[in-house]
Amino acid sequence: MASKWALVAHGGAGVIDRSDLKPEQEQAYRDAMARVAETGAAVLRDGGSAMDAVVAAVRVLEDEPLFNAGRGAVFTAEGRNELDASIMDGRSLDAGAVAGVTRTRNPITLARAVMEQSPHVFLVGEGADGFAQTRDDVAQVEPSYFFTERRWLSLERELKEMGLPIPERPERAGHDDLAALAHDEGKRGTVGVVAVDAEGNVAAGTSTGGTTAKQWGRVGDSPLIGCGTYASNKSCAVSATGTGEFFIRLAVAKEIAALVEHKGVSLQEAVDEVVQTQLTAIDGDGGVIAVAPDGTCAWSFNTSGMYRARIADGEPLVVGIYKDDP
Repeated sequence: MASKWALVAHGGAGVIDRSDLKPEQEQAYRDAMARVAETGAAVLRDGGSAMDAVVAAVRVLEDEPLFNAGRGAVFTAEGRNELDASIMDGRSLDAGAVAGVTRTRNPITLARAVMEQSPHVFLVGEGADGFAQTRDDVAQVEPSYFFTERRWLSLERELKEMGLPIPERPERAGHDDLAALAHDEGKRGTVGVVAVDAEGNVAAGTSTGGTTAKQWGRVGDSPLIGCGTYASNKSCAVSATGTGEFFIRLAVAKEIAALVEHKGVSLQEAVDEVVQTQLTAIDGDGGVIAVAPDGTCAWSFNTSGMYRARIADGEPLVVGIYKDDP
C-alpha cells in the first residue's frame, strides 16, 4: 500500500517582520517558496524518491538569489563565497556533506555525490572542490557567479561595524534584478527541504552560504549530520536554519528524531520541545522543518519569521513567512 507523500521547505529563519519586507519583496519570496515546493512535489507525484525530490527542490533554492545558498550566498570576511550543504537518506542512513566549496553551482548535488560516489561522508575546502571537479554531473562555475550586490553591501556594513578591513571587490558575473529584493535575515540564512515519498522513505537536505563576514574557516550546523540535517525512516527527516553554533551544541536535528523514535512523542511536539524550549533556553534562535514516514509535516521557529512551504498528497500548497501565517 502506498504511503502519503509530503514535502516541506524552508528558506531561512530570522528577523523577518511585516514592516521589513516591501510588498514586492514579500511576493517574490512567496512565489519562490511556492516554486520550490511544487518542484519537489512534481517528483513525488510521479513516484520519484524522497531523495530526488529533496535535491530537485534544494537546487531551486540554490539558484534563487533571494536566499543565502548557492547563487545568493553571503560573503566571508575575505570577500569569498564559501558554500556548505548536506543530505541524508532515511532509508539507509547514508549521508553526504561538503563545506567551504567555492565553485560548485549546486552544493546539494555535490553532497549527494559525496554520499553516492565516494567512500566518505564529509569533504571540506580544497578537497571538496577537487572532488567536485572529477564529477561530470556536478556543474562548476566561476566564483563570480555567486556575486550579488546586496550581499556585498551587507559584507561592507558588517566589516565596518567589526572594525575589519574591506577586501578588494571581486568580479561579478552579471546584473540580477531579483537579487536586489533579497532581505538580510541576519546570521540565520539557510535553505532546506525534507520529504517522504510514496514508499514511506524520508530524506533531508540543507544548504547555506554561512554567515556574513565569517572568519577562520567557520562552519555552522548546515553540513553537520545530526545538527542541521538528519533523516531516518524510524523517526523523521529534519532540516534546520538558525544561528548554527547553538544548533551544533544541541545536535538539534538528531535530538528531534530521538524524541520521536525513543519517547514516542508526536512530530510537532518534538520540534516544539527542541526549538521553543531547549534551543531558547541557551539563547539560540532559528527554526526547523520536519516530516515523518506517515506523511505528517511540522515546523517550529523562535524567530519573528521563517520562509516556509509545505505540500502533500491530496492537500493544497501552504506558504508562510510570518508567525501568524498558517
